[in-house]
Amino acid sequence: MCGIIGYLGQRPAAGVLLDSLRRLEYRGYDSAGLAVVDDQGRATSVRAAGKVAALADRVGAAAPEGSAGLGHTRWATHGRPTETNAHPHTDCDGRFFVIHNGIIENFLALRDELQAAGHHFSSDTDTEVVPHLIEAAYRGDLVLATRTALARLRGAFALVVLSSTDPRILIGARRNSPLVVGVGEGEWFISSDIPAILPYTRRVMVLGEGEMVVVGPTGPVVSTIADGTDQPLRVLRVAWDQLAAQRDGHPHFMLKEIHEQPAATAGALRGHLQDDGTVVFPEWSVGDARLGALDRVRVVAAGSAYYAGMITAHAVEELAGLPADAAVASEARYGDRPTGPTVLTVAISQSGETADTVAAAACARRAGSPVVALCNATGSALAREADGVVNLHAGPEIGVAATKTFVTQVVCGLLVALRLAAARGRLAPDRAAAVARALRMVPAAQAQVLADTEEVARAGRWLAGRAGALFIGRGVNHACAMEAALKLKEVSYLHAEGYPAGELKHGPIALLDGRLPVVALATTGRTLAKLRSNVEEVLARDTPVIAVVSEGDRTLEGRVQRLLVVPEVPELVSPLVNILVGQLLAYHAAVERGCDVDQPRNLAKSVTVE
Repeated sequence: MCGIIGYLGQRPAAGVLLDSLRRLEYRGYDSAGLAVVDDQGRATSVRAAGKVAALADRVGAAAPEGSAGLGHTRWATHGRPTETNAHPHTDCDGRFFVIHNGIIENFLALRDELQAAGHHFSSDTDTEVVPHLIEAAYRGDLVLATRTALARLRGAFALVVLSSTDPRILIGARRNSPLVVGVGEGEWFISSDIPAILPYTRRVMVLGEGEMVVVGPTGPVVSTIADGTDQPLRVLRVAWDQLAAQRDGHPHFMLKEIHEQPAATAGALRGHLQDDGTVVFPEWSVGDARLGALDRVRVVAAGSAYYAGMITAHAVEELAGLPADAAVASEARYGDRPTGPTVLTVAISQSGETADTVAAAACARRAGSPVVALCNATGSALAREADGVVNLHAGPEIGVAATKTFVTQVVCGLLVALRLAAARGRLAPDRAAAVARALRMVPAAQAQVLADTEEVARAGRWLAGRAGALFIGRGVNHACAMEAALKLKEVSYLHAEGYPAGELKHGPIALLDGRLPVVALATTGRTLAKLRSNVEEVLARDTPVIAVVSEGDRTLEGRVQRLLVVPEVPELVSPLVNILVGQLLAYHAAVERGCDVDQPRNLAKSVTVE
């Protein structure tokens, strides 16, 4: 949530900051700002409500001079999305500038204390307490003053500090919110996300939890926030390049990433799945004896990852014979469900920084539960919290709405289920090999769906003129229906709900009056006959139906409003094919309605606050 960029080098900082902020727009935001300090300590700050383009217009041709600066895109939490509340924030005398992601939970008490001491505040934000705390602690040592201020904060933060008192120093710090340091040739970057700095360097350091970095002309020094203990510099080389974060000829990132799903699925399988069904996790090495001693699996996740978690739990029960459930992380972290060494916690998060999921995983671990993380970010907070990691290998996903990261989460969840089944001796060799073959079928089936999307595009454009949609599915496709409904809500702003089809008569059928279409996931499966009966119940209410069916199944032809045909695959892996239809319906409905597909209103890519 929000975007951070700090720069120290030889280039004009304003240009670097604006360029990097444009690369962070995918995170979702409602205002933007920057501050630049020159070598003489002269500081210039510019802020604007709205998009980065509005900030660039404010900066204009006469960009502030200086080769040190920081910039921010803000997603409002405390205070409305106005210019006054935009970052950077500064102290009473305009010497200390701060940008911040996260939430400072004790800001009201700190604000009252600072106001009583004579400090004047100009915004409604929690962030503004930080520069005033630095001002109060400053005695000629910016690093010490910043460390003193950070010690007073409660909650989550990733922040960058710049000061006119020390124009060649840039300070970054993090607690429960991501921050990386880019290492260039004689220049350094501090950012909330790697894509922002890819045009300048592929060498990055992922700042550890509770760490602080001080960047000066000779490079970065990393230490703990708490006591200043020096930490080793851990420099990684990013394998993917700037082109991976471009649209590659597609009109939107979302559509590009939908079309990347066959390759993403194959990438998630590569190196993990062998032809005989054996699953190997190099990132999570745990023996059969420990896995065989488990008596339950609990999945914790949020948003799209939660629906991937539902499919994971379904697969664990089906393949491994273990009781399994999926819990919304924001509820799980406050629940009292018993856990311990025999309960495996599977925590799923694209970014690895989802605050509720990280907290739920930490709670489980403190209770003695082994934790495996399914995430797309090396060095993330969730990865460090877990006992092991299964990397999604999805590559960067720029669109705010999850597409390829959802399918790779499902793939990795199925692999976890297959691994547990092997450890417990639950699958005969031919059954394990059959599941492996089913998974290997998926990329080709996905590519077939994407080879001709005109029919689903027409259906999406038709949906754009409706009041919303009701998605139904059974078994493993219940979760797929919920994810498809979420996609339509997220990007087109149409109301949508996903239900298990058997629940229609228990309430939702009251909505059917001919104006609310139903999207039925009616592909091959053990309860297909029952789902067709549910479709007949809908048709009897003169309600239009879009049916997603397996190739060769013409049972509903002529009965429903629209028939969307997908390749037939085994039921367990069918959500990996069916969800592409849901994503495309949402995308084309949103485009037809003129919505901002890649950056839907009020949403952010990485939800790093509770």
